[in-house]
Amino acid sequence: MAEGRLLAVSDLHLGIAENQSVLDDLRPTGPDDWLIVAGDVAEQVRAVEATLRFLAGRFAKVIWTPGNHELWTTPQDPVALAAPARYRELVERCRALGVVTPEDPFPVWTGPGGPCAIAPVFTLYDYSFRVPGAADKQQSLARAHEAGVVCTDEYRIDPAPYPGIDDWCRERVEATEKALSAHDPELPLVLVGHWPLDRRPTDILRYPEFAQWCGTELTADWHRRFNVAAVVYGHLHIPRTTWYEDVRFEEVSLGYPREWRRRGHPRGLLRQILPYPGPPEQPVPATSPAPPPAAT
Repeated sequence: MAEGRLLAVSDLHLGIAENQSVLDDLRPTGPDDWLIVAGDVAEQVRAVEATLRFLAGRFAKVIWTPGNHELWTTPQDPVALAAPARYRELVERCRALGVVTPEDPFPVWTGPGGPCAIAPVFTLYDYSFRVPGAADKQQSLARAHEAGVVCTDEYRIDPAPYPGIDDWCRERVEATEKALSAHDPELPLVLVGHWPLDRRPTDILRYPEFAQWCGTELTADWHRRFNVAAVVYGHLHIPRTTWYEDVRFEEVSLGYPREWRRRGHPRGLLRQILPYPGPPEQPVPATSPAPPPAAT
């Protein structure tokens, strides 16, 4: 059996200069370590590619799944593609680097805590994490606009040719469910996504209106339906460990400088997923410092 650790990070946001200084500190503990990168590396395709190339040179294997920021089309990026084509472009660049994507077979971790298949999933969101009391997507979005809590995705993600990102989400969920259903049920899974697969991690958001950009109810039972050892996610910028139906959920975000300067890195820059090290000596507070939602 190989040695090593399965480590994870998300929300590096390397378009921010201060976060760039953190990149060099992302180091393996030994030559057999794998690294999960659960989205929001950067906004520009070349920056995402350069970062994953750098990390692939350090770690024995890198597994990546996109966040919302990788899907943005911005004037600064010469790769001016709508989000679905942009995703396909990133997948091809990752494959050229040997980086595992949601379009590839699940690699099997055979180190300590294994064996486990690592399943990067790309599920998006469909506005079903609605504002409490909202009857439908339109009403939930209207309340978010009234509160001034609107995700920047609404202006920077072009889902064409899909009518909306929720339509793309439903297709992604259906394709991912087929892949998970075809997986050997005897081999445990580590599910890796940018958006939490269950709504409950969003319950501590300071701005509850923002939850509708944080996932889909279509994935809420995946950790029960499939043989799941752990779920890894980011997006919320609230790094912590929670348990739902005896399955461990790990939020592994770095986040913005104003956030990590305040809370520090109680478990280090990289979260150890396998072998599970147990709870930290000083638990991360389960309260949300929440950045301005439009910046997430």
